[in-house]
Amino acid sequence: MCQNEAMKREIPDELAAEMTPAVKAFVHALINHFEARLNKTPRNSSRSPSSQHPHAKPPSRKSKSRRKQGGQPRHAKRERALVPVEDCDEIVPCQPTACRRCGQKLTGIDPSPLRHQVWELPEIKPFVIEYQRHRLTCRHCSISTCADLTPGVPESQAGPRLVALTALLRGCFRQSKRRTALFPEQVFGQPCSPDWAVKLQRQATAALRSAYQELAAQLPSEPVLGIDETPTKQATDKGRLWTFVADPFTVFAVRNSRQATALINLLGKNFAGVVHCDRAKMYWSLDRLQWCWAHLNRDFQALRDHQDPQVKRLGYDLLRPTKELFRQWSRCRDGTLTRRGLKRVLRPIRDRIEALLLRGVFSGNARLVGMCRELHDHRQWLWTFLDTEGIEPTNNASERALRHAVIWRKLSFGTQSAAGSRF
Repeated sequence: MCQNEAMKREIPDELAAEMTPAVKAFVHALINHFEARLNKTPRNSSRSPSSQHPHAKPPSRKSKSRRKQGGQPRHAKRERALVPVEDCDEIVPCQPTACRRCGQKLTGIDPSPLRHQVWELPEIKPFVIEYQRHRLTCRHCSISTCADLTPGVPESQAGPRLVALTALLRGCFRQSKRRTALFPEQVFGQPCSPDWAVKLQRQATAALRSAYQELAAQLPSEPVLGIDETPTKQATDKGRLWTFVADPFTVFAVRNSRQATALINLLGKNFAGVVHCDRAKMYWSLDRLQWCWAHLNRDFQALRDHQDPQVKRLGYDLLRPTKELFRQWSRCRDGTLTRRGLKRVLRPIRDRIEALLLRGVFSGNARLVGMCRELHDHRQWLWTFLDTEGIEPTNNASERALRHAVIWRKLSFGTQSAAGSRF
């Protein structure tokens, strides 16, 4: 009844009279499809928060505070700690010479003077070393011989610190080639061109290759990995940038697809660790997964925002225990609840969520059946974090690791060569 009434509201009467029931159902399905796409926000989909205008965000449910902005009265003072006196490069005593009231001359020393420290950068000048390679001619055979450079001297004109600084500006601080070249010129008078900045970038890549290969070879033995991927672009070719987040390090890899072959290539066929991930199918080839509850929370919010009352009701019912799950996990993370206690308090929440998923499986609603069946059939992947130490319910570490690369992609529109992708 509700569906027919919705069709009558959305389809003009003169057109509805000329449509067969099959055409009406098809048009209604199209309307629902496009409405669902229009209603997608960062809260109920994988869209990034930056894709939504700040004024388009829903109003906060919190009441406006009556406090003024800034620090509140009697709040704990926070200030930069002073460097010990013995570590200062220079000490300048400032002593008053006359009384500020009567003008009489003042003498003596204050045993506890007020300390005021000023941080300043020294003038930065490049340290230039010239290596003179002498060429000498043999008196016996008349053959000239040129001396080799001292072992460890780079063949280029850039020392290792300058190469590292260039790589830091290009990679960590996401500067363009021209801005990277501008920095050494303006700050410490080092002549630099955009082409030379790219050359130094490639030198940094070559210097890091052995360390990268060592970490990549260590991935198959890691007990826990957070894995995620995002689109990338090299010239006209599209690919995927994968990230593998272990506890002490993160490995990135560019591959031409998001298929499971990329996982096998880096982890091997016998990987026995636990993988944090979203619900993408390529991860299903691995035995032990922890599906990200942040993704699930957005999926449940999408159900809550749906037009169908049945879908909306289930989304609302799933969001309530999910919110409680995150609240209890916060207690465990800050140390006020043990891992054993977390497992105990989440037992009824687990039963509640699995019962709601089962309700969606038998709802007969096309929007719910497939999603709920997938979650219920693989429900063990929802709760791995309860039984395994070091596992979190979300894959936020991988999301944060990819964020830098996503911003770089938006700024530079990808790379133009394999060397740029490797960097």
